Amino acid sequence: MRIVFAGTPDFAVPCLRAAAQRGEVVAVYTQPDRPAGRGRELTPSPVKREALLRGIPVLQPENFRSAESKAALRALKPDLMVVVAYGLILPQSVLDIPAHGCWNVHASLLPRWRGAAPIQRAIEAGDAETGVCLMQMEKGLDTGPVLLSQVLPIGASDTGGQLHDRLAELGARVLADGLGLLRAGIRPVARPQPAEGVTYAHKLDKAEAKLDWARPAAELANRVRAFNPWPMAEAVVAGERLRLHGAVALDEAPAVAPGTLLRAGRDGLDVACGEGVLRIRVLQRDGGKAITAADYLNGRPDLRSA
Repeated sequence: MRIVFAGTPDFAVPCLRAAAQRGEVVAVYTQPDRPAGRGRELTPSPVKREALLRGIPVLQPENFRSAESKAALRALKPDLMVVVAYGLILPQSVLDIPAHGCWNVHASLLPRWRGAAPIQRAIEAGDAETGVCLMQMEKGLDTGPVLLSQVLPIGASDTGGQLHDRLAELGARVLADGLGLLRAGIRPVARPQPAEGVTYAHKLDKAEAKLDWARPAAELANRVRAFNPWPMAEAVVAGERLRLHGAVALDEAPAVAPGTLLRAGRDGLDVACGEGVLRIRVLQRDGGKAITAADYLNGRPDLRSA
């Protein structure tokens, strides 16, 4: 087969490796290099770095609106285009170019969590499981029929980063299964997504990271997990702004205002919420690194209550 791969972030790298195992990837599309770091130097995407290591030609158009960009793709004579977190909307005129169309690896059990941030939204919502779908792409946002899928449980302590890594590897395995079938002349059966159960995983916004103590503790604990490592939940505790790396909800009913620090000990900082109590176990001060609550209290002996 002649495969064209389109992807940009770390999540897409395992899928690129799976697609390129037999030397079938004839080109890689990825987002243009972007400024990054303190020096704001142009930095290639993780997918571009992997492609260059493998000697695969890289194309980085701003979009596919021009006739030239479509002609360049057509000239590659792709049998299949595999798209994983590419970051560009592909028009129907592009989806129609490969002989077998375009496949997308999506990190949710569609139709739940269509959109940009399915991993974090699943944790934030308290879902017990998620997974990966290999989907035949069509013009709508993650609306195409599902070819293959695999379920993955969400652990009670899973962070967004941990779940991201497990789903990236699972996505590569699901993609490899689909490619194996296609090589054998078996096209995976395309099953339309049900109309019921559609939810949208809207893009993460840094403003969401500021926790509102009036919300239930269970909801805030899920946000802390979901937003680790980015945008990282933050809150004011005892007059100091902290970034929260790890927290759990306690089933208590304190008779004080939300945001009140109830206890501060080696097990954590217990803060009253609209419902229940949030125990902060791992945190970060401005300009510091992530530390345990016990280490934090070494520098804040005024807060110790246990």
